[in-house]
Amino acid sequence: MAPLATGFDSGHSIESARRALAARLHAAGIEEPSLDARLLVGAALGLDLTGLITQAARHLTPEQAVRLEGYAQRRLAHEPVARILGTREFWGLPFRLSEATLVPRPDTETVVELALEISRERPIAGRRLRIADIGTGSGAILLALLHEIPDAFGVGTDLSLTALGTARGNAVALGLADRAAFVACSYAAALSGPFDLIVSNPPYIPAGEIPKLSIEVREHDPHLALDGGNDGYDAYRALIPQAAERLAPGGALIVEAGQGQARDIETLMAAAALSIDRPPKADLAGIPRAVSARKMPP
Repeated sequence: MAPLATGFDSGHSIESARRALAARLHAAGIEEPSLDARLLVGAALGLDLTGLITQAARHLTPEQAVRLEGYAQRRLAHEPVARILGTREFWGLPFRLSEATLVPRPDTETVVELALEISRERPIAGRRLRIADIGTGSGAILLALLHEIPDAFGVGTDLSLTALGTARGNAVALGLADRAAFVACSYAAALSGPFDLIVSNPPYIPAGEIPKLSIEVREHDPHLALDGGNDGYDAYRALIPQAAERLAPGGALIVEAGQGQARDIETLMAAAALSIDRPPKADLAGIPRAVSARKMPP
């Protein structure tokens, strides 16, 4: 059979296609070529890891070869695998993405971890725990928390209607829609509270640093979710006072921080009359990533 007008053809076995794609990605400087190749081949063929292994000798169909080459070209152009596949795992849960949402990153799981620690220290008696996620995007933080706290109710806010639609779809897919609501507004402006936990991964990249980010981020993540203003703190200046007003007595605000930002965020929290009662929680790289403060009872 004559080769197709792609980098792959029906002469490729699944295993040889995976190896060939990994080599192309490696040559292009892609950071994790083997993992990306496995994910893309699996998606193109509709196979999980077990299927890729057990069917390694099976040859691609012409349609699969064309589909895989399309994925390959997109990844070679530095489009993230999560964008190509339209989904990303976060906190062990699958989340659909859209052009208006960030790709959830492992660093952000630190916010979930700290929020769970705080919620378990002071259990709420006699009513549901109430959570607000400011700038919810795909709903990853909020829905991870609702998954872990079965009796909690949460609200996610976002300026983007597209992002809110994505978050709602994820809530439905994860079986959490009956405990989640989504509201279009700037930060917490449309919320009244009180909330026991307010969480947020706000935009915190200084505007001048965005052109220096990787192609995967600067060309594929929404700038609205990245741009923190000239110094990176615009979102914190807006959301921290709003959150302080909407926290229940004893409630906590937990936000994600960029590298080197934790101390300044704590200063903004203290200026909003919130109490810093613990050090920031570091991510796996040792960077202080989740910053928290409480609203003390009167």
